[in-house]
Amino acid sequence: MVRTQSDKYTVDGRGDYERDWCELLKREKVIAVIRTKDIKEGIALGNAAAAGGIKLIEITWNSCQPAEIIGHLRSSLPHCPIGTGTILTPDELAAAIETGVQFCFTPYVNKTLIETAINNRLPMIPGALTPTEIVTAWQMGASCVKVFPVGALGGVDYIKSLQGPLGDMPLIPTGGVTLDNARDFIEKGAIAVGLSGDLFPRDLVKDKAWGKITERVRRLKKSLGN
Repeated sequence: MVRTQSDKYTVDGRGDYERDWCELLKREKVIAVIRTKDIKEGIALGNAAAAGGIKLIEITWNSCQPAEIIGHLRSSLPHCPIGTGTILTPDELAAAIETGVQFCFTPYVNKTLIETAINNRLPMIPGALTPTEIVTAWQMGASCVKVFPVGALGGVDYIKSLQGPLGDMPLIPTGGVTLDNARDFIEKGAIAVGLSGDLFPRDLVKDKAWGKITERVRRLKKSLGN
C-alpha cells in the first residue's frame, strides 16, 4: 500500500477503520501512555486516566506483562480503546494483536510492521522525527505519524513548522508534551498528543496517589476543551 502526500487523512481512499481512528483522535485529542514494572500499578494508572476522562490508553509493550494489563483494561474499561506502544519486532506485534489491542505505536518506521497492521485493520502509528521520516511513514501506509521525541527539535514550534509542507498528515507529538503545552500542540496542528511522564509523575505513582493523578487528567482534558 503506497500513499502520496496528497492523500489527506480526512478524505476517501483510506480504510474505514483509519478514518474512524482519525475522527476519534480529533475528538479525544490525548493518549495516556503507561509504562510500568508492576501489573497492579499499570491497571491502577489506566483506571485513573479513564476516571479523569481519557479514553485512549496505551500500555507500552516493554511494561511488566503488558498482555495481562491490556486484557484487564479491555475488560474493565469497554468504553476505552486500549492500545500498545514501543513495539519493535514482528513477533511483538503478533503477540500484541493476539491481546486484542485497538491501536499500536512504534518508536520507528518499519515497513513490515506497518503492512502487518494494515492487514489486520489495526491503526498503526510509527515514530518519526525528520520530514523525510514522517513522509516515508505516511507513504508506507501509516494511519498517523508519531513525532518523537518532539522536544528534541523545538516542541510546539517544530510542529508548527511542519504544517506548511506536511499539513495533510495527521501528527501525534510525544516526548516533550506536558499538561501546560498540550493545548499549544493541538492549536499548532497536531491531531492529538501523547503524554506519559508529566501525566503520571513519579512521586504520585510511588505514593499510589491515583486520585491526584485523576485530577491531573481532568485538568488536561479541560485545557483541551473536552
